[in-house]
Amino acid sequence: MASQSSPQSVHDFTVKDAMGNDVDLSIYKGKVLMIVNVASNCGANGINFTELTQLYEKYKNQGFEILAFPCTQLGFQEPGSSEEIVELARTRFKAEYTIFDKVEVNDRDGRVVERHTPLTSPISVEYDVKKLLGIA
Repeated sequence: MASQSSPQSVHDFTVKDAMGNDVDLSIYKGKVLMIVNVASNCGANGINFTELTQLYEKYKNQGFEILAFPCTQLGFQEPGSSEEIVELARTRFKAEYTIFDKVEVNDRDGRVVERHTPLTSPISVEYDVKKLLGIA
């Protein structure tokens, strides 16, 4: 996943999108990023996908991006293919934010502003998003 041997920030990584294409995360420099693990079979997925879509719609024009990374690692709650995950997110939850290929989430490289539990409602972190956008 890393594009350099000693990354200093998330912008130093290149990752695969859901279609298998390389995405250099430096394209997100200057944006406020919410990097989130998603799982279709997680009990909270309906509300989380819905609230992620609400946050994205509300702040995308102010420099806010959501980078969603499906992961099977935590309780095997994401059995679908990357294409199936994108289809579900787009059709059922109207997600327009970027959904990447499946990853393992236990890597700690990069600078993290906040960490939240899987049960944290995306709307509950809206203040953090606004603060980072400079509108709080």
